[in-house]
Amino acid sequence: MAGNANEVQRSLNINAKLGPRLEAAAQQNAILRIGWTNAGDPVPKNGELGLCPGLPQGARIRALGVLGSWVAAFGQGGSFTLQGDAGGFLGAGNNGTSIRCEQLAGDHVGFRMVSGDITVLEGVGHDAGAMMQGGRLVVRGPAGARVGGGMSDGLIVIHGDVGPDPGAGMTGGVIVVNGRCPSPPPGVVLRPLEAKEVKKINNDIGDETMHVPRDAVCLCAAPHAGKVEGMGSMVSAGDLSSVGLTSHDQTALPPYATVDTVALVGQDDEVNALALPMPMIPHLPPGLEHSPTEPSEAATGVIDRHPMLVHASPRNVDMLVVDRDNLSTLATELPSSGGMAIDLDHLPALTPEQLDGLLVAMKSLAPERTPTALIQGIGRIQALHRLAVHHGIHLALARIEDGSGVSEAAALPLIGRSSKEHLTGSTTQCGALLGFAATGHDIAVLLASGVSVVASEVPVADVDDMALWLSGTQSDLSDELRRIGLASVDLLKRHHLRALDTETAAVSGLRLAGYGRPLPHWFAR
Repeated sequence: MAGNANEVQRSLNINAKLGPRLEAAAQQNAILRIGWTNAGDPVPKNGELGLCPGLPQGARIRALGVLGSWVAAFGQGGSFTLQGDAGGFLGAGNNGTSIRCEQLAGDHVGFRMVSGDITVLEGVGHDAGAMMQGGRLVVRGPAGARVGGGMSDGLIVIHGDVGPDPGAGMTGGVIVVNGRCPSPPPGVVLRPLEAKEVKKINNDIGDETMHVPRDAVCLCAAPHAGKVEGMGSMVSAGDLSSVGLTSHDQTALPPYATVDTVALVGQDDEVNALALPMPMIPHLPPGLEHSPTEPSEAATGVIDRHPMLVHASPRNVDMLVVDRDNLSTLATELPSSGGMAIDLDHLPALTPEQLDGLLVAMKSLAPERTPTALIQGIGRIQALHRLAVHHGIHLALARIEDGSGVSEAAALPLIGRSSKEHLTGSTTQCGALLGFAATGHDIAVLLASGVSVVASEVPVADVDDMALWLSGTQSDLSDELRRIGLASVDLLKRHHLRALDTETAAVSGLRLAGYGRPLPHWFAR
């Protein structure tokens, strides 16, 4: 875990003690207190993070002190009051909780909020209310840059000055500023409030001390601002068919020989590892649903054995991908999952403290000892591996299709070098997330390059077809191992790989088939 390991452990302990008491306190309409002794003496908290995630209906929490990031995130109801300061991502993914911070709050307050309300009394940092989809954020005091950036619905009221780029990229919702407001960016309109709007907003807020005056201004998305279609990001033009697997003097195994393709996610003693029938986790992208047809018993048996990367409705063997789109549902989804994978490419940039806060909040909701993963583009693989080791992550998945256009063959040396430099001696496993459906050959090539687990797009949605694909891929992988004379996937090494053409040899550093060694420029300094 990161350098603030004491804060992390204290935070986990607080959440663990709160969990069983929340339901009983809600039934008794009692307030649970954090930062006071049983006798009522104040003992302010200092630096605890990720506290009170996923608050349910009826829960009432009051906290005292200076807290870290991701406090009261993913709330489903109830109330949370903080007598003190909060770090970043206060109330992120809020879906019904009423949150009140009586002093300062950091960046990304109310990030991706869906419903509920958040009130901050002494100002907020940058990106307050960013990507809000509903709910209400009221701030007394200044707000930093990009307040309401990317919001699609909801109400933000700032009783103070706001920083540059207010409402940048907003497509809906309303930002009310009772203070100095710079010129808005393109696509955002600055206009006075109408009398009926002032009345409605003040009725919604209720608190007279937070009422909006008639001379406040309003920011909203420009009408008829058409969305410009871009060209899209670059994609890789290659796959791994230009990399061959050689026997390296081993004799082929008979076609009936049993080979070991089993792999684990999570290799330390403190985690309940996920067992994979082969070193591949199918990735079900957002919105992909199984066919409504009833699967066969054989197909169900295959699917049940394979943990998957999913974005919703995880089984107890699946890893739930966490990104900005499902923050508001984590409180209901994480408890039934078998692991969690944070997609850093689809969340705001997180400091180490903020990543710790997110991990604490998620671990407090998920089953005990579940494995964790980080996902990030191949262009940031060294930072990904450093982060994963620093925070005690079990699997670091490098996304090959990250928009850079780096081919799979060119990714092989990037993965190998970074793994050797950053993952050697740690329990963090190296993984690769492909943008296409992997074959048994692809998996074998990546394993020989130093990857422990491959995450692969699923080519079909129908359960029966998916089961056939999984069984066929495992069979192909077994055939590749028998052909080159290996009894286990653990025996695949880089010396089994050959580049089948000069372009692949040039970008991968692999030995060129026939030439027998890497191309000369790989030896140059």
